[in-house]
Amino acid sequence: MKVFNDIFERIISVENLFAAWEAFHSDKQNKPDVLAFEINLEPNLFQLHRDLRSKNYRHGPYTSFYIHDPKQRHIHKATVRDRILHHAMYSILNSIFEPTYINHSFSCRIGKGTHKGVEAVETMIRGVTHNGTKPGFVLKCDVQKFFFRIDHGILLTILKKKLQDENAVWLLQEVIGSLSSSDTGAVGKGLPIGNLTSQLFANVYMNEFDQFMKHTLKIKKYARYTDDFLIVGETRVFLENLLPQIQTFLREHLALELHPKKTTIHKTRQGVDFFGYVIFPHHTLVRTKTKQRMFRKLKRKVGEYQLGEIDGIKLEQSLQSYRGVLSHANAYRVS
Repeated sequence: MKVFNDIFERIISVENLFAAWEAFHSDKQNKPDVLAFEINLEPNLFQLHRDLRSKNYRHGPYTSFYIHDPKQRHIHKATVRDRILHHAMYSILNSIFEPTYINHSFSCRIGKGTHKGVEAVETMIRGVTHNGTKPGFVLKCDVQKFFFRIDHGILLTILKKKLQDENAVWLLQEVIGSLSSSDTGAVGKGLPIGNLTSQLFANVYMNEFDQFMKHTLKIKKYARYTDDFLIVGETRVFLENLLPQIQTFLREHLALELHPKKTTIHKTRQGVDFFGYVIFPHHTLVRTKTKQRMFRKLKRKVGEYQLGEIDGIKLEQSLQSYRGVLSHANAYRVS
């Protein structure tokens, strides 16, 4: 296994910090906190570089709030300075860990995403059911309170398998441990939903499970998106026998538990609810809640356009986004 021992200098280089700023602020140019940071951009970035180099850097506090997307999520927003560092870390670390992921891990990866996931699951279902002519079953699981239960010690151990750089490990510890235990409910556990680095760390963490599924249990028809995953099988018994092995691995190796109310086995002909779609052997529909949320947001965008709050370009971008969602389903008569 290839290891890396020069990561810290690559992350904190002035060139990488300026590149991280460009990536970070490209879609946030009118935000007050971003504008305030930009007024003294060069001094701020050079000070960040010096603080990192001398190890005087300390991650700042978070601003927390809730969103509904569609379920309620507790978001923690870091300062602009810290978010620039998150981008700088992500740009270096993601290129190291991306090649280790399995093909059917779809969350927060270039060239993957929900639409590729839908296509993969459609193929799995059609393969198992012989294009709907035979029965098939799906085991669908959700890890309970995933981000808040990620164990810092386990995560660092996984990261250090490839990152043998003491300074980089110091920085990882600073960022991984930045969320207060009062927010996560436990000391040494939890990552903030909202950090770019949390998306990376989640994939690194669950890649251990992906490898177990693919190489130990040798499950071919498996797909995962963050903390949701499914397995398609020919029989219910096959999937029932997998479940205890899955639960044991998650508990003993990653300190995670499946959500008891979101762990189900059912027939594929009933439809597989995944990625915001319901996937059947012969067709795919947009999930009802996804459709309702989409039309609600579109109606709001039209209202903003009529009031002059957004221009026609913004409205058209939203419309094209929703058309993209519908294009991956049988949605000719959607309403």
